[in-house]
Amino acid sequence: MRSFVYNQLPGRVVFGAGALAELPREIERLGAKRALVLATPEQAAQAGDVAKRLGERSAGVFARAVMHVPIEVARAAREEAARLGADCAVAIGGGSTTGLGKAIALESALPILAIPTTYAGSEMTPIWGITEGGMKKTGRDARVLPRTVIYDPTLTVGLPVGLSATSGMNAIAHAVEGLYAQDANPINSMMAEEGIRALADGLPRVRANPGDLDARSDCLYGAWLCGAVLGAVGMALHHKLCHTLGGTWNLPHAETHTVVLPHAAAYNATAVPDAMARAARALHAVSAPQGLYDLAQSLGAPVALRSIGMPEGELDRAAELATTSPYWNPRPVERAAVRRLLDDAWAGRRPA
Repeated sequence: MRSFVYNQLPGRVVFGAGALAELPREIERLGAKRALVLATPEQAAQAGDVAKRLGERSAGVFARAVMHVPIEVARAAREEAARLGADCAVAIGGGSTTGLGKAIALESALPILAIPTTYAGSEMTPIWGITEGGMKKTGRDARVLPRTVIYDPTLTVGLPVGLSATSGMNAIAHAVEGLYAQDANPINSMMAEEGIRALADGLPRVRANPGDLDARSDCLYGAWLCGAVLGAVGMALHHKLCHTLGGTWNLPHAETHTVVLPHAAAYNATAVPDAMARAARALHAVSAPQGLYDLAQSLGAPVALRSIGMPEGELDRAAELATTSPYWNPRPVERAAVRRLLDDAWAGRRPA
């Protein structure tokens, strides 16, 4: 076995149907007395329920989280946390809400307790992202890693099938890139393959029966593993493209990951055959790029950038932005090749 370095991230996970009941004890365990509950406007009611569960330990609710964490929203949330004297943030929802919690923690070091209701996986990473002036900036900081994550599959039963599919594909993207990351290692690769397998098996069952709690549990378990993979290793071309497309053109986050993933995998396939073989095995497919495309299509998820609002006339600019300061990637990042990748993704072609 080759030498490697594995960074194990700290954190506590409470997993299981009904795990939300443990919330008051987990807040007490953190030593928090005034928790600010974060959510999107659409999940304000759930945030209110969380605040009621916390009782006198709740400082209030801030239900203004939106995707890509605009700097204006981040500032407003930071000011509200300071005004209320919050000593903890409780983020209930998906990546948008967890991202807002991270934006608060980035400047205040407030501990975060995350309650995922999607399969985004960002609750397991120290990666933050904030959008300002049409550009999304990302970074890593140990302060933004949630201290505790409560995974309650019952909270995902109401997640629409379409969002379940794209959220799950988003999580799979973390694991696929983790298999060929610059700092990939055997531990992470084991987790990545298992995470892909759990989601590839669970998502079709969720589509067939959205109320299947076992399928929902498998997907949440897979999302946990995929998120942990992303949290421990670096990102490559896929994430660079998605950050560029999402931050600059405000494309929906999970849908963008879903569309781009098969094409980013195809771009890198010849450079990392072992990683692609592991991904294909987890997907029960012969080809990882084609298996990813076929899984998305079978789930009824979008497979073309044009269907989620990307203007064809902006593809040249997208290629330029994504290749100006690229992330590390196993295959050299070449502008012409990336432009072809984007064209295939825009049209929704199945990878060759």
